[in-house]
Amino acid sequence: MTASAEPLYGADDLTHLEGLEAVRKRPGMYIGSTDSRGINHLFTEIVDNSTDEGVAGHATRVVVTLHADGSVQVDDDGRGIPTGKHAKSGLSGVELVLTRLHAGGKFGGSGYKTSGGLHGVGASAVNALSHRFDVTVRNDGKVHEMSFAHGVPGVFDGPGPKAKFTPQPGLRVVGKMKRGERTGTSIRYWYDSRYFETGAKLDTEAVRAKLRNTAFLVPGVTYVLRDATEGSIGEETFSYPHGLRDMVEFLTPSGDKPVSGIIMITGEGTYKENAADENGVMKSNVERRAEIEVALRWSTGYERTVECFTNTIRNVHGGTHRRGFDRGALKALQEAISKTRGLLKPKEDLPTAEDVLEGMTAVIHVRIPEPQFTSQTKDELSTAGITRVIQGVVEKQLKAWTEDRKTKSEAKIVLQKVVDAARVRLTQKQQKDAARRKTALEGAAMPPKLVDCRTTGISRSELFLVEGDSALGSARMARVSEYQALLPLRGKILNVQKASLGDTLKNAEIASIVQVLGAGSGRTFDLSTMRYGRVILMADADVDGSHIRTLLITLFARYMRPVIEDGRLYAAMPPLHKVMTKGRNPETHFTFTQREMEAKVAELERAGKTVVTPVPRFKGLGEMDADELWETTMNPATRSVRRITLDDAEAAEAALDLLMGEKVEPRRNWLIESSGRVDQAAIDI
Repeated sequence: MTASAEPLYGADDLTHLEGLEAVRKRPGMYIGSTDSRGINHLFTEIVDNSTDEGVAGHATRVVVTLHADGSVQVDDDGRGIPTGKHAKSGLSGVELVLTRLHAGGKFGGSGYKTSGGLHGVGASAVNALSHRFDVTVRNDGKVHEMSFAHGVPGVFDGPGPKAKFTPQPGLRVVGKMKRGERTGTSIRYWYDSRYFETGAKLDTEAVRAKLRNTAFLVPGVTYVLRDATEGSIGEETFSYPHGLRDMVEFLTPSGDKPVSGIIMITGEGTYKENAADENGVMKSNVERRAEIEVALRWSTGYERTVECFTNTIRNVHGGTHRRGFDRGALKALQEAISKTRGLLKPKEDLPTAEDVLEGMTAVIHVRIPEPQFTSQTKDELSTAGITRVIQGVVEKQLKAWTEDRKTKSEAKIVLQKVVDAARVRLTQKQQKDAARRKTALEGAAMPPKLVDCRTTGISRSELFLVEGDSALGSARMARVSEYQALLPLRGKILNVQKASLGDTLKNAEIASIVQVLGAGSGRTFDLSTMRYGRVILMADADVDGSHIRTLLITLFARYMRPVIEDGRLYAAMPPLHKVMTKGRNPETHFTFTQREMEAKVAELERAGKTVVTPVPRFKGLGEMDADELWETTMNPATRSVRRITLDDAEAAEAALDLLMGEKVEPRRNWLIESSGRVDQAAIDI
């Protein structure tokens, strides 16, 4: 056997991550991401434990305090984390649930009937990613305390995370409970920013929305938010005795008039699934019981708002319970429409789910044991059996609503609204089909300034929205005509966040974009008919270019949102500088910021190379020749592009309204409040 130069691969090359070390090594695996959403998820994990106490009937008040030093504190008046010694581990209950993964009272025991927790990594993951984590438990007539540094138990000799820390195991009894004092748990943690991306921070508005939503879902619990981040303490209380009814009222778009009263649907059902027993052995056909609670109503508007929750946890992307609701509502209303004389004309098709949901505001809440989610962040419920259960409950009770003598007249108004929505949808589809056929037959109908590509499919085709006619010449010579199309734009388009629909459609540049894409706009936008696979915004690398990109992104977010949701909208990243060296072997480097240019120049000079000075700066795309534009901005093999995403529709809408809307004062206040976050050195002057 010949000798090999490669190093041997042996047992010493294997790495075993013990305890909470795995969380610190791969935080995104346990909390979903390492941006601001991950920091928000830390808070969610802690407050959800207090909520579980409220759902179980043991807590009536949860207080969240955002301290000025960046720490977060959650207090509840529940039973308190068990403080007794755990037989198998020899640890106190507090230390067990806060330092061991997959430990807690939510794994089939008698601690909780239903719970938002599933994997038992929530509080322990927060502990692992925190500089300091303090817990105070009041139960058995005593006050217990324990502190941790990155998951290691011990004692701090003062307040805050910078105090000296001494490792020390065990739960400490620090006093007796006062007469009349309620049991409960208090947790305060200082998350370690080193485990998160630069600039990531806790979103106060997300905290407020989380507490508000949970107060709707758990009517017996009052939630209090104390925000001390600005120095003075502001306090908000969230308490909604009517539960989901209050939530539907809150979510209904302002200006929409109700077409129906709020319909409450409640019920129970059973389903079977494969599940592991307490020893981890998989068993088939384990029977589960689900509790269903739904509130909905129709309004005169066109927007649909359907919020989904499982055991008080918001499921942003819905899941199996949402599918069951859609199917149940569709089936019940289709049957009622078929039975009601005079609603449908001969040969008219029954409405679809899209028509049924138009103008609807609904909240779906299911309580089930051991729910299954697609990820630890619980954005989507994947428990399969719940679909059939909620479909049956919704279908039965909505059918009864359409037939009940007391609500029959109200139901008929809703049924007529659904039928009208279906007719409008079909009419608009016919108009779009006719317009597309005309476009296909009459190529001259396209804007004359469009430089189209030859390919007819969307797998490779790209449409570049180019800033100005000056850049069009270079781009025309640089592009691959087989699959790259160009549409030049003159100046800045209309700010559609401020303008009416009529003014938007009158704008020549916007009309050209809509016409070239060929998929319509607004409610009639049909992604499947879009003529290009990708849309790339190509503007100058300056302030005006950034403004143009912002206006175009606003247009797509407002009237062609599926392009963003499907990941097909991009922003090109043209360079700002061209760094060249002199000598026998000259080099050329493109940089995108002033700081990057200075770093590249310093690097080349350290290597003994002479840099051409002053470093040329591109004032716009039109200053680049075709080869430069192709290499830096248009060549799929060498270019850099930013994909425009829409992870949270609510947050995106709020940001657009704040930054691009009609109200000046909130924008001015935001600019003033955010001025301290500006890196003066990074500003391109």
